[in-house]
Amino acid sequence: MVEEKLPEFKGLRAVLWPIHNFELKKFLPMGLIMFCMLFNYSTLRTLKDSFVVTTCGAEVISALKMWFVLPSALLFVMLYAKLANALSKTSLFYTVLSIFLGFLACFVLFLYPNRDVLHPDLSGAIESLPSLKWIFLAVQNWTLSLFYIMAELWGSVVLTLMFWQFANDVTSVKEAKRFYSMFGIIGNLGLIVSGHLTQIFTKIGETTVEGVDVWGTTINWLVGAMLVFGVCALFLYSWIQRNVLTDPRLYNPGDAGKPKKKKEKLSISESFKYILSSKYIGFIALLPLCYGISINLVEGAWKSQVRMAFPTANGYASFMGSFQIWMGSASVFCMFIGANILRKFKWHTAAVITPWMILGTGALFFAFMIFNESLDPMMAAMGTTALMMAVIIGQIQNVLSKATKYSLYDSTTQMTYIPLDEELKVKGKAAVDVVGGRMGKSGGALIQWALLACVPGSTLVSIAPTTFAVFLVIMVLWFWTASGLSKEFEALTKGAESEKTAKA
Repeated sequence: MVEEKLPEFKGLRAVLWPIHNFELKKFLPMGLIMFCMLFNYSTLRTLKDSFVVTTCGAEVISALKMWFVLPSALLFVMLYAKLANALSKTSLFYTVLSIFLGFLACFVLFLYPNRDVLHPDLSGAIESLPSLKWIFLAVQNWTLSLFYIMAELWGSVVLTLMFWQFANDVTSVKEAKRFYSMFGIIGNLGLIVSGHLTQIFTKIGETTVEGVDVWGTTINWLVGAMLVFGVCALFLYSWIQRNVLTDPRLYNPGDAGKPKKKKEKLSISESFKYILSSKYIGFIALLPLCYGISINLVEGAWKSQVRMAFPTANGYASFMGSFQIWMGSASVFCMFIGANILRKFKWHTAAVITPWMILGTGALFFAFMIFNESLDPMMAAMGTTALMMAVIIGQIQNVLSKATKYSLYDSTTQMTYIPLDEELKVKGKAAVDVVGGRMGKSGGALIQWALLACVPGSTLVSIAPTTFAVFLVIMVLWFWTASGLSKEFEALTKGAESEKTAKA
């Protein structure tokens, strides 16, 4: 590739579009793949919460993430390691994406229409063991719980693992500083499109003839749209394989990190030993752990308030569609800023913006939850309540934290894989993204679930002081991790560049 000899961008071009014309052949289809994957991720997020929150209550989310999503992630990473040894990367991409699309088709054609027949009645078990109520509710509504699990895994497996692994394989560090945030700009337009289509389809559902399942009609439209975008992603991936990776101007295997060496394929146990022996991978694994726990501690309480305002599944989905529009718009705006931060500042500067955003907005949200009675007189004078302010701040917190995640956290985290050797890049990333990410979310869920189960009659509001204390500890750990990983990444990147210069 000739990237090092290309001139630097100046003026508005450097801010808004730092992509050379000849690179569009590579950049645009990759950005569109991310668009398709984020459209589906956003739509799945809306549907999964609409299913379980309106059917079982927001409290069931903690049980789902802890007792169902995490074990599923562990099983998948073992399956993935097996598939990675048996299939080429191209076949692996097709296989994994096809599994998810096949499930969506099965759900809308068979599982959801027959849910009343398929769901067992566990009301007796719930009465006998009330402390396990949320687990029993998840099992009783197992088709909806299965949808929730697959939706959660889509973000970790298809988006974070499959897309970013592909991007890391075909993108150099120098390209990544220009491409990755720009991928996010195109990709996050998918959130806006998802939000608008969700609102359109929920209105279509509401105008169906009497006797027709309103929510079922909405589901059919939304899942149909996801299947279309999923097939588009497969087509774009195939096009890149045939037209981009065969172009020496756009792809040179030696540019994406260290030169690839032929290595024996390791067993699952050997792979995990190799991963655990790496301090560098250990630092990377802490990032999704800290992000998952911190964001989950805030998000659970907020969703319970949303359910009170929008108790029906169609209404809840419509509200979340509006939320996705705001989140997508904020993410696109932050992408333009993030793209320039990545190019002009050190990795550490870009990496700590997300935790600072989550810390500031999260602390304000918890303040209104914990001191709501004290703040109510002041809020009443302003024509609102402390509870409503907590809902508004929670929404702002979700929008801004997700926006900085997509614009900076994802890009900086994925960049750290580029200088790694092939074994750590593929299997190390699988373990970190699928298991580490899920353990992060499940860790926050475990904290909430344990507190609710151990203190009879407690609510997410009453346990807020304890939750906030844990939140602060996690944030300190996040800042420490970012500092340590920054030193390791800079050293590894300089070493890789020196090695390439010596061989040139």
